[in-house]
Amino acid sequence: MLSNNDILKKLRVALSLRNEDILAILKLVEFDISKGALGDLFRNPDHPGYVEAGDQVLRNFLNGLIIYKRGKLPDNRQEKNTE
Repeated sequence: MLSNNDILKKLRVALSLRNEDILAILKLVEFDISKGALGDLFRNPDHPGYVEAGDQVLRNFLNGLIIYKRGKLPDNRQEKNTE
């Protein structure tokens, strides 16, 4: 079974993302993480500085990735209220 860290690693490689790109993606959903904390997520599991990525980190990354690739959805609430 893949861990959240494994999923993040595979997406980083598949999409050719650098750590700065991942930080920018997380910032799109207002989820701030330091460069050092991000590096800890990408360490080998047997490394003493390894940190498991929680569901919140992966969820925010995936939500940010949607915005990064597709852009923000338009806010149609105002149009619906005027009808």
